[in-house]
Amino acid sequence: MAQVNIRIDSKLKEEGEKLFRELGLTFSSAVSVFVSQAVRERGIPFRLTENRVKDITLASEKTLAKDWLLPEENMAWRDL
Repeated sequence: MAQVNIRIDSKLKEEGEKLFRELGLTFSSAVSVFVSQAVRERGIPFRLTENRVKDITLASEKTLAKDWLLPEENMAWRDL
């Protein structure tokens, strides 16, 4: 088994864990299901729209900004 580390918004992780628990899955097993389906379909297993991609990208950039930027650089992201 391989171990994968990802960065994700804390609230999103909590909401995901709650949903996956209700579905009888762990967070880790849900990610494995997603990756398995993506490999099987040779693509993302749900339809991506332009707005959805922008939301995902912005959320990722904001998370990275919190973790990697200097405090004054991070302030530039606060209103996004």
